[in-house]
Amino acid sequence: MITVSSLLDDHWYERYKKISKLNIRSSIYDVTDRCNLRCKGCFFFSSGEHEVASEEKDVDKWHSFVEKEMDRGVNLAILIGGEPTLCLDRVEAFYKRLPTFCATNGLIKVPRDRFPDMMVGISLWGDAEDETILRGKDTFKISSANYQGDPHAYYLYTITPKQLGKTEKIVRKIQDVGLKVQMQLLSNDEDVDGFSWQPDELVAIRAEMDDMLDKYPETVISCKYYHEIITTGKMLDRPFGWMECPSVTEPIDNREPRPRRLTNFIRWSSDLHTMHRCCTSETRDCSTCKDGAAHMSWVMVNKRAHIKTTKDLQNWIEVYEMFAKLYQFIPW
Repeated sequence: MITVSSLLDDHWYERYKKISKLNIRSSIYDVTDRCNLRCKGCFFFSSGEHEVASEEKDVDKWHSFVEKEMDRGVNLAILIGGEPTLCLDRVEAFYKRLPTFCATNGLIKVPRDRFPDMMVGISLWGDAEDETILRGKDTFKISSANYQGDPHAYYLYTITPKQLGKTEKIVRKIQDVGLKVQMQLLSNDEDVDGFSWQPDELVAIRAEMDDMLDKYPETVISCKYYHEIITTGKMLDRPFGWMECPSVTEPIDNREPRPRRLTNFIRWSSDLHTMHRCCTSETRDCSTCKDGAAHMSWVMVNKRAHIKTTKDLQNWIEVYEMFAKLYQFIPW
């Protein structure tokens, strides 16, 4: 019989044991419906999710809500928006109680005297030219000044087709300010002209991402199996899509047959009552989704499918380690 221990040598088995004990149970929370940017391609606004509910403004209710989430078994709060740093009192309701990750555009600095070790993911959509087209300004100048050398911050670099041949320049800039980077691909939810991926571009960017990992292993938090999955949309010859995605809100998940999925996962609106369909938006075509966290989670919940060959299981371990590092469950 094929078992984990039969496929791994001592080194890989020790790595497996470290992550197998984590039992990460995450959910995603819209901290606010407001943002200080309006990025073209942002699923939150393009899908109308910012209009489905009114923000809960009573901070005491946020504190009570977080307690209930902990009772539900959540041990990782992923805070998005809108822009969470516009409402730091709500962020603090999570941070005081459980491991918390804050996704931000970086324009407002998270005060480290108040949130000393909260993991911060800073969005970046390319070089200055692309950022200006898609986001209205070059955010890197501001965010890099706010977070230079911060051991609890990294860049979420959303690569666009316009970035082909330019990723090394971006990765070097991030390295130069003493930060790490995770790479994902733009889904282009608003069909901005010239920013949708073509098959040959996906082949090329996969090679480029692999090259960045080889050249900058201390800066790039990734693995080549992740690059393969995010660019091909396939895992073990299974295509990603609605019937495969693990990041669907559990109480409203009516898929049959039920796929492997994240335990107790819910994406909550800022009113603390309304639930969104999934980790992105109801208007996104799942077959074109390039969300990095969703694809990492897809691998993670399918461990049994990877217990086939040594390489398959090692691939699974590397993706799980990647996710755990990005959310600070294991060190860089």
